Amino acid sequence: MTERSKSPRTGWLHKLLAPRGLSGARIGVVTDSASCLPPALLASADFIQLGIPIIVDNHVHGEDVNALMMGLAMGQSVKTSRPAPGEFARAYAQLAAAGCREVVSIHLSAGLSGTVDAARLAASQAPVPVSVIDSRTVAMAQGFAVADVLAARDAGAQMGMLEQIACGAAGNTIYFAVPSLEQLRRGGRISAVSSVFGSLLNVKPILGLADGVIAPLEKPRSFARAQARLVALAQRDAAAAQGPVRLGVMHFGAAELATEIATELNPYCAGEVLIESLPAVLAAHTGMGVLGVAVAPLYPQPAPQPQQPPAR
Repeated sequence: MTERSKSPRTGWLHKLLAPRGLSGARIGVVTDSASCLPPALLASADFIQLGIPIIVDNHVHGEDVNALMMGLAMGQSVKTSRPAPGEFARAYAQLAAAGCREVVSIHLSAGLSGTVDAARLAASQAPVPVSVIDSRTVAMAQGFAVADVLAARDAGAQMGMLEQIACGAAGNTIYFAVPSLEQLRRGGRISAVSSVFGSLLNVKPILGLADGVIAPLEKPRSFARAQARLVALAQRDAAAAQGPVRLGVMHFGAAELATEIATELNPYCAGEVLIESLPAVLAAHTGMGVLGVAVAPLYPQPAPQPQQPPAR
């Protein structure tokens, strides 16, 4: 995350939270690798990101992107698996041992993965209270909320506010353009009928999330048109927002196209548009060449500037 995108937020967070009082107790934050976070955030204090493993040709490869790319190129079976409840239990215990009195655990939509269920199972036996949040979204739409939770936590927000911010992830929008629906069909994330329909008509569908599950939105006939529609949808959502927004562009094996999209969206963004490669857990389902955009309101929204009295 760039300094340009961070600097306008810091002062507003402290001004917003100061009247409410600091929580005093340390709060740990946990998320999963589907959040597509910038590397700089992974070093945040009292924060753990759990990897969601990929399985290539029945061999578990953790988050090995090279193994994923090789498996996709060779047409091998590529699947994903939720983290085991024991991994969550260790993460919660680690944060408790470090001095955290509470933990907020924010994860990709339960409609896409059993990760939330594993987290809740571990939370029921954790040594400190753990609030597990189903973000009802994924990728940078989830990641923006996690980043907001970390910033608010560091500014002194209490657990109730952090839960509210995390739940706000469901209001962020995300769109993907995929060259083929085959990987989503193989992973059970979209019906076989939709996959065949897309192949027969040679469409390059735009996908979004509705009620936490993947939903087809549009069916452009070429990937160039799909890319243009991603830009248009993000611009529409940014223009319709009540205040400044952040924008993110995601890709897997399509860095140049992602940069083109980011350049077009930059005028609509509060700061620079973030560009991130999709983590292995998501790329395993979308395949090579996928492009995505995410739109999230800036948190907190800047306070209105006082009006200057008219000159006399």
